[in-house]
Amino acid sequence: MNGKRIFVSGGAGVIGLEMIPMLINRGALVMVGDLKARPTIFPSEVIYRQGDLNGMTEYEMRHFAPDVFIHLAATFERSAETYEFWEENFWHNLRLSHHLMTLVKDLPSLKRVVFASSYLIYEPSLYQFSSPSEEAVALCETDPVQPRNLTGMAKFAHELELRFIDQYRSRQFSTVCARIFRGYGRNSRDVISRWIRALLAKETITVYRPEGMFDYIYAPDSAEGLIRLSNTSSVTGIINLGTGRARRVQEIIDLLRGYFPDMKCIGKESNIPFEASQADMSQFIEQIGWMPEYDLERSIPEMIAFERMRMQNAVDSQEWPAAPVVLISSASRKVPLLRAVQDASRRVNINARVVSGDFSSDSLCSYVADEFWTMPATDDEMLETIIDGCRARNINVVLPTRDGELLFWAHHASILAENGITIIVSSPSALKICIDKQAFSDFGKANGLPVIPSTSRIEDLNADSYVVKERYGAGSRSIGLDLDRNQALAHAAILEHPVFQPFIDGTEFSVDAWVDSAHRVKGLVLRRRDSVSNGESQVTTTFSDQELELQARKVIETLKLRGPIVLQAIKDKKGEVHIIECNARFGGASTAGIAAGVDSLFWSLLEVYGIDVSNYPFIRTKSELRQVRVATDIYIYDPDL
Repeated sequence: MNGKRIFVSGGAGVIGLEMIPMLINRGALVMVGDLKARPTIFPSEVIYRQGDLNGMTEYEMRHFAPDVFIHLAATFERSAETYEFWEENFWHNLRLSHHLMTLVKDLPSLKRVVFASSYLIYEPSLYQFSSPSEEAVALCETDPVQPRNLTGMAKFAHELELRFIDQYRSRQFSTVCARIFRGYGRNSRDVISRWIRALLAKETITVYRPEGMFDYIYAPDSAEGLIRLSNTSSVTGIINLGTGRARRVQEIIDLLRGYFPDMKCIGKESNIPFEASQADMSQFIEQIGWMPEYDLERSIPEMIAFERMRMQNAVDSQEWPAAPVVLISSASRKVPLLRAVQDASRRVNINARVVSGDFSSDSLCSYVADEFWTMPATDDEMLETIIDGCRARNINVVLPTRDGELLFWAHHASILAENGITIIVSSPSALKICIDKQAFSDFGKANGLPVIPSTSRIEDLNADSYVVKERYGAGSRSIGLDLDRNQALAHAAILEHPVFQPFIDGTEFSVDAWVDSAHRVKGLVLRRRDSVSNGESQVTTTFSDQELELQARKVIETLKLRGPIVLQAIKDKKGEVHIIECNARFGGASTAGIAAGVDSLFWSLLEVYGIDVSNYPFIRTKSELRQVRVATDIYIYDPDL
């Protein structure tokens, strides 16, 4: 998208609020037209045209000269359209679509048109029934059409107009019509948003047809899907855009009850048909190679957070909290972590940015981050330079990722806070215990915790075989395993600060956890380390064990840590637990913990903004999951290469 000029109609709507920052972040030059005032979350680079686009002139459009036209602008009502909607639909749907296409169809610059259409075009008898359905009907692009209301009719009419235009302008530009399924999102009038607002206000919600099944697609996914369609000319005509998975209305009610245990909900009879529809996404997958990423379990907490903050006057009707600009220090090759931070920060504010910082300019994260910073070393004498660098990049949050730098950030957290920079890090006293294996061992012994003993004197251990490792930092660095006494002493001779531990034969596992500012564990997940390379799990599988979870919680809370942490432990053949070490940071494979429900990065950012994290419960996945970490390729197309 870099350098493309994109005109977006209706860009201040639910999908547009998600889409515009995405386009800017991808290097596009964007012009937005909308009736509403300019949203304050929009980047300053956006060219904004406020007002009725029926009055937009050929000169305005020709002056901007778009390469791509994304047509989002539309008006709609709920399922039952009112009598007054007759005129509104004509003016802001039928007439507007025709007018805007008239303005762009003869522009030499135009290469692509993407129209946000609707599944309401399909023949209703295909997916609406007189009684509840056991399974949803997968609607495909070749199914019969019969728009079920005025909105669907207007969408279908413009699809026909674009098909007509294709006969004469297909060599100049291509067109695609994305039939979007049941859209919902932040700052919306959709039923999920209305229910959340009502529940926050402690009002009773009314439910019709809880047996109904709909393909709910979250606005960020709709935006991403449309952007991907705009970035290719090979996909033309009609294409579905949904999740491909129908969810019952009752499932939404059940999910909301997890956040609002005291919710009041009444069911009412209705004469509306029972719907059971979902998108057949096979064509989209085949041609675009992408599927929507959000499900209801992931999106509903974001929507609750947004609505709660709006009620608390943290945001106005069109904006999120202040945009995080997060620095990942020592980013190096930690691409999965970086992407997880991008995801978490944009859930707080869609306009968030993530800066990867590293001492080496060859960091792989430089290709993925929103910005890369070749940082100075995290030494005390470089503090002022680091502060200046953060302020120059508007960095307001730092996530340290390397054991060797944790104390630097913790020691200087106060002065950094005075400069508007919050560090996601534990206290220096807690870090010193975790970083020093001798201190960690002594702490465990003093507090009755099952920590593996560590000593700098092999004479202090009575063991059949030994583990030898560096006393400070990551335990996997230069480690010697299952060594006899002579081998252990020889290995210790090549280490800087060696410590000896008894070798314990058993199953090694990790614990991904998040600890709030009061040092209470909010959520934790156990996972086996099935395949390990360079100290990091390449294949890891979650599992449940109530006794192990209780022991892990006790260890973590006794250490008085905060933020994301990883505990490493072994369960021996007798079933006893031995704690190896505690990394007071996000781990290499801790994205598996996020996938299992420990939303550590998102919770950390909420806490940075002073939001009560207790309002966002830890909901563990019901089934276990296995994470397989494999390399993926990134392709960069740029004429300057």
